[in-house]
Amino acid sequence: MGNLRFDALRSEDQPNEFTLVEMYADDASVAKHKETKHYLQWRDDVADLMMEPRRAETYEPIYPDDA
Repeated sequence: MGNLRFDALRSEDQPNEFTLVEMYADDASVAKHKETKHYLQWRDDVADLMMEPRRAETYEPIYPDDA
């Protein structure tokens, strides 16, 4: 589905705070993932657990080099 990596991280200072990091091959893979049944179910199931609205941040991978 184009998902390269999925990390679930817990804060060492605030053990009830988590960050999810997902890496995709391209924007089309992200869009396709957001149409899947399991994503839509997860999005709805966790909405009340969020401390703040979900947000996406885009980063450029620099290591490892894909070449």
